[in-house]
Amino acid sequence: MPTLEAAPALPVAPVRIAAARRPRTRAAALSALITFLAVCGADAVAGVIPLGPLQRHTRSINDLGNQFIPFHEHLWDLLHGRADGGLLLNWQSGYGTSFLPDLGTYLSSPFALLVGVFPRDRIDLAVYVITVLKMAAAAVAMTVLLLALRPAARHCWAAGVLGASYALCGWSVLESTYNPMWLDGLIAFPLLCLVVQWARSGRRPVVGPLVVALAWIANFYTAYMATIGAGLVLLLLLFVDRETDARGRVRAVLVAARSVAIGIGLSAPVLFTIYLGTKHAHPGWVREFQPVSWPDYLARTLPGTYSFSSPAVFLGTGALLLACTLAFHRAVPRRERYAWTGLALAVAVSFQWKPTHLAWHAFATPNGSPYRQTFVLCGILVIAAWISLSYGIPGRRALLGGGGVLALIAAGAAFSELISAWTYPLFALGLAAAVGALLLMRRGRRGIVITALALLAGAQIAQAGVTAAYGDQQRAARMDGYPAWSAEHSARAALEADASGWPAHRTDPGQRQITNNDPLLLGGEGGAYYSSLTPEVLNRTMTALGGGWTSRGRAVQSLDNPVTDAIFSVGARVRVAEKGGTPSLIRAAATPPLVTVRPPAPQPAYGSNPFRNQELLLGARVYTTRTLAQGCPGGTDIFLWAPEHFGSARLGQGPAVEMRGGAPSRRAPLIPFGTSAGPGRASHITLTPADRNAELGCLDRAALNRAVDRLRTTGATKVDVSDSGVRAELPPGATGTAVFAMPRIAGWTCRVNGSAATPAGDYLGLVAVPLTGRAQSLECNFRPPGLRSGSLVGGGALLALAGVASWGPLRRRVGALKGRGAVTPCGSAAMGVPPVRAKPRTWGSDQPQ
Repeated sequence: MPTLEAAPALPVAPVRIAAARRPRTRAAALSALITFLAVCGADAVAGVIPLGPLQRHTRSINDLGNQFIPFHEHLWDLLHGRADGGLLLNWQSGYGTSFLPDLGTYLSSPFALLVGVFPRDRIDLAVYVITVLKMAAAAVAMTVLLLALRPAARHCWAAGVLGASYALCGWSVLESTYNPMWLDGLIAFPLLCLVVQWARSGRRPVVGPLVVALAWIANFYTAYMATIGAGLVLLLLLFVDRETDARGRVRAVLVAARSVAIGIGLSAPVLFTIYLGTKHAHPGWVREFQPVSWPDYLARTLPGTYSFSSPAVFLGTGALLLACTLAFHRAVPRRERYAWTGLALAVAVSFQWKPTHLAWHAFATPNGSPYRQTFVLCGILVIAAWISLSYGIPGRRALLGGGGVLALIAAGAAFSELISAWTYPLFALGLAAAVGALLLMRRGRRGIVITALALLAGAQIAQAGVTAAYGDQQRAARMDGYPAWSAEHSARAALEADASGWPAHRTDPGQRQITNNDPLLLGGEGGAYYSSLTPEVLNRTMTALGGGWTSRGRAVQSLDNPVTDAIFSVGARVRVAEKGGTPSLIRAAATPPLVTVRPPAPQPAYGSNPFRNQELLLGARVYTTRTLAQGCPGGTDIFLWAPEHFGSARLGQGPAVEMRGGAPSRRAPLIPFGTSAGPGRASHITLTPADRNAELGCLDRAALNRAVDRLRTTGATKVDVSDSGVRAELPPGATGTAVFAMPRIAGWTCRVNGSAATPAGDYLGLVAVPLTGRAQSLECNFRPPGLRSGSLVGGGALLALAGVASWGPLRRRVGALKGRGAVTPCGSAAMGVPPVRAKPRTWGSDQPQ
C-alpha cells in the first residue's frame, strides 16, 4: 500500500496565522499605550492622579467619592471577610438593606475584583487603576473590531490609533471617568459588534452569548445602549453585503438574536434583582428632556470643551476628519459610504428627538447627564473613519470634502459658549497633523509611515490629554469633592472598630459625614445610605423620625438622636463637634436588643411630627415639644426640627451649626444641641435666616432610660445574625408583636418556632412578626425580589447554551455518518486526511479569500 507524504502546506498554515496576528497584536498594544499616556499624563498635569506628590486636588468628585469608592471599600471588605453581611444583605448601610442590586449596579464588573490587591486605605488609587484599565480595554476591543470588519494589513497601526480615539472620546474622559461602571459599556459596544459579526459568519456560537452575558452583568445600563448600537451595526452590515442572499441575512439576524437572548438570560439572576430593586427604590429626580442647542452639540465634537448636559462626541480631529471623508471617498463602494454616513447622522439626530432619546435610555430620562448613550455614536464614527481609511488613503477630493464638513462644524460651534481658549488652537493643530500624516502615508515608505504614525498618535494624545485635564479642572470647580483617605478617616475608623459590638449593638459613624456612605467607607452599622436603589420604605421611615437627606431623598443621612439610637439598637456612635474637628465616641448606657416586643395594640400610624413619631415607635412618651421662644426646661436635651431651613442655627453664644434643608432636593435632620440650662439667653436658639416653622423637642432622659429598660426586659434574650438573616430567642410567653430593628424592605420572610415561612409584617416601617403567646424562637431570612425568577431564567438560558454547544458537533457527526462510504475504505476520512473546509468570508475584505 503506498505511503502518503505529508502535505507541505499543512505545517505552514499556523505560521501564516501567527504572522497575520502579529500586526493586529501590535495595533492593539499601540491603542492601549496611547490611552495610558493620554489619561495618566492629563491627570498628572491636572494634579488629580491619586499617587503621592502627583495629587494636588481630590479626584473623588461627585458620586465617585460619595458612592463608588465607598462601595468598592465594601467590596474589599467582602473579599477579605471583614464585611457585616454578604452578597444578599448589607448590614452596614441604612440599618440593613439589600446588597445584590447594588452589587449588580456598581460592582459586578470583573475589573472591580482588582480592589482586593490594594490596601484598604488606597481604594481611591484602586478605582483609578481600574478606570484606566477599562479605557485601555475599550481601545483594544475597538481595534480588534476594526480589523475584523476590514483587515487592511497595510494600515493596522492606524486601527490602533483609531481604537485609542474611541477609548479617549469625550464621553469617556469627561463623564465616565468619575462613573467608572459606565466604562464597561465602552468595552461592551465593540465586543457586541464582534458578536454580530460572528453571527453573520456562523462562528463562535457559544462565545457570543457569553460575551453578551458578561457585558450585561458588568453594567446592564450601558450594555442596553451598546446592544441597540450593535443591532444597528448588524442591520447596516447586512444591507451593504451583496454576497449574502435573503435567507442568509435572516439567519444572521436570528443567530444574533439568539446570542443576545441567551446572554441576557444568563445575566437574569442579577438583572431581575436590579429591576425589582428599582421598583422598590425611592423615586429620583423626574425631569423633562430638553434637547441641547445645535451649536453646543457641534462644540462637543471639538477638543477642550466641557458640559454636563450635552453629548461629549469629541474623538480627536484625526478620527473625525477620516469619518467626514467617508462620504467623499470614491474608492469605498457607494452603498457602504452612504450607509455608514447615514447611520452616523441618524444616530446623532436621534439624541435630539424625545421618543428616540427615551428609547436610548430604556424609556426614562436619566437623572443627571441626559446623553449617556454618546459612546455608541463615538464608536460608529470611529468605524466609519476606519472604513474610509481601509479602502486606501483618502485623496484630494475626499480630504477637501471632509475638511469642508469639519469647517462647517467648527463654524457652527463658534456660536456656543462651551468653546474654551484651548478649543480652536487644538483643533487647528490636530487638523494639520492629521492631514500631514495622511499625505505622508500615501508615499508608503517605512520611515515616512512611522513619521505619520507619530503625527496621528501625538495629536491624539495631545488633544485627548488637554481635554481630559480641562475636564478635571472644570469638574473640581463645579461639583462637590470628597477627600482621599486621610488621618481623619483613620481616626474615625479606629473609633468604630474599638466600639464594635455587632449584633449585640450597632455602631454608627455619625451624623457629620465625610460621604453619604460612611458606614461602607469607615465601618459600623449606621443609618446612612446613598444609592440609586435606596428603598422607599427607608426614606419614608427615617423622614417620619426626623431624619435628613440629600439627592432628592436617595442619600439618607444618619440621625444623631438617643431615641432613634434606642429604636435601632445603636450602642455607640462617632460624633464630630465641627467640620474637621477631632472625632469622639459616644456610648449609650444601655441598648435594647436587635429584636424587641411591643404589647398587643392596634397598628399605629405616623403623623407629621417627628417627636411623636419617635414615641410611637419607641412605645413611650419621652418628649415635650416647644416653640423656639419658649425654649426647653432645664435638664432636658434640646433637639431642633427645621427640615426646610437652609442656613445656620446657634444655641446661645455657641458655635453655629450648618443646616441644609430645602425640598425637594434636601431635608435637614433633627439637630442635637445638648442639655438645656433652663430659661435664658444661654438656652435660646437663633436661626439665620429666621424660620417660624421651627420646633423644639425637649427629651426627658429619665423617661427614655425607663423605656429602654422595658424593651431590654421584654426583648430577645439571644440574637444571631447571618449574611442573609436574623434568628432570635424570646422570653417565654411573649405576646404582641416582635419588632426587628431593620427596615421592612421587600424580600424578608419570617417563621415562628420553625413553622412555614411567611412574608414579614410591617410595624411603622420595620420588620415585624405577630406573636401568639407561645413564641420561643423567631427566624427571618432575606432574599432579594427577583432572585428566584432570575435564577430560573438563568438556568433555562444555561440549558439553551448547552444545546447550542452540542448542536454543532452533533450535526457534524450526523453528516459524517451520512457521508461515510460503505463500498470502499479508501476515502480521505479513512486515510486520516481531514476534509477541506471553506474559509469563513470576512465582510468587505480587500484581500482575496
